[in-house]
Amino acid sequence: MSDIGRPGKIIAVHLNYRSRAAQRGRTPAQPSYFFKPASSVAASGDVLERPAGTELLAFEGEVALIIGRPTRRVSPEEGWAAVSGITAANDFGLYDLRAADKGSNVRSKGGDGFTPLGPAIIPAAALEPGAVRVRTWLNGELVQDGTSDDLLFPFGRLVADLSQLMTLEPGDVILTGTPAGSSVTQPGDTVEVEVDAPTAPGAPSTGRLVTRITEGTVAFGDFGSKPSVDDLQRSEAWGTPPAPAFALTDDLRARLASVSTATLSSQLRKRGLNAVSIDGLTSTRPSARLVGTARTLRYLPGREDLFASHGGGYNAQKRAFDAVGVGEVLVIEARGERGSGTVGDVLALRAQVRGAAGIVTDGGVRDLAEVAALDIPTYHAGPHPAVLGRKHIPWDADVAIACGGATVLPGDVIVGDADGLLVIPPALVAEVVADAIEQEREEAFIAEMVRAGEKVDGLFPMNAAWKERYQAWLTQQ
Repeated sequence: MSDIGRPGKIIAVHLNYRSRAAQRGRTPAQPSYFFKPASSVAASGDVLERPAGTELLAFEGEVALIIGRPTRRVSPEEGWAAVSGITAANDFGLYDLRAADKGSNVRSKGGDGFTPLGPAIIPAAALEPGAVRVRTWLNGELVQDGTSDDLLFPFGRLVADLSQLMTLEPGDVILTGTPAGSSVTQPGDTVEVEVDAPTAPGAPSTGRLVTRITEGTVAFGDFGSKPSVDDLQRSEAWGTPPAPAFALTDDLRARLASVSTATLSSQLRKRGLNAVSIDGLTSTRPSARLVGTARTLRYLPGREDLFASHGGGYNAQKRAFDAVGVGEVLVIEARGERGSGTVGDVLALRAQVRGAAGIVTDGGVRDLAEVAALDIPTYHAGPHPAVLGRKHIPWDADVAIACGGATVLPGDVIVGDADGLLVIPPALVAEVVADAIEQEREEAFIAEMVRAGEKVDGLFPMNAAWKERYQAWLTQQ
């Protein structure tokens, strides 16, 4: 049993860190949960057996909340007050049994020793809930490092959400999710988890929660589902990303900013891509170049009952503006509906403070003068004074959307200038920009020749003779 005792309930969150969501390629709109049995609790220093015949025992370092008083139907603002302390947890899971569980995690996460807790408790009263850190070491190497300001759903919100349905009792434990870096552990490994608050007075810490992994010797019987794995389970257990991530490097960003959208459009057209322009929008800063990777937000048509359930609180719109990162462009699907605002001055300022490269919406903008005064460029369909709920429901984020007649996927590259906006598939960026730069060199030569009095026949486009003269011109530049 853990040094902190055996809880009545252990409730775990499926996915709650932005870093982990990015690794998994999906971002939940709301938290979801599963139970772990009290018999899965273990103490620091205990040995955990990887069952015989299995290969994918994964660790997940987490912050565990300990409920300090009976709690029912509290608000998110009140939720943190119900927590008496926090400690370190390791939410071990056996991916070999996920298929048998079909999402319940009863066997894959409920085994004896699968929930080490401890070794010490940090009193919640001494902590700022947004400044808690969790770190995990595998055989002495730091493999997970996350802070609570990266949570999709803050601690108080989790408590409030669960308390809507059930009474949380003193000693109950909520496992709050794991950051990126979870992976597979092998017999002979040692896994350590520490939770601390490095900016709090005294920098309190739980100390390291130590678990040693050993090999089991008892095989599974024929009277239940046996372990089975496939490439997907191996990929998710080891933490392998689903596909190589595209990186919009500073060099690529600068090269894209050096050429016009008109030139980029012609290069995309040469590759058979014509439906890649976001049309009908105006920029608050037409002289500014916009280059960034897309984050997406989708609005549905307004409906009063659905706005009541999805429009208030920490809705998809607010989550999207809180999540957009440095160099990213928040692209909003508003169906071309201009009859209300889809973004206003406060949210546009939030995106600017977050370091976003721009905002794109095919709907209206409130507080247009204030939005236009910001440094961040915002492309929009026109001004409107009405609030979002008049026409729209903020529905979900980081999904495929339609904006200004173009399909936009999260991670697509968005380029904009006074001529308009383009969507460039990440796989094509490097070759498209290289050819666009060369095209603009050729056009600079052609323009110079036209100014010198040359006729355009044979020059635009260049025939063989002009191409030869162009090569000579290049050597002189």
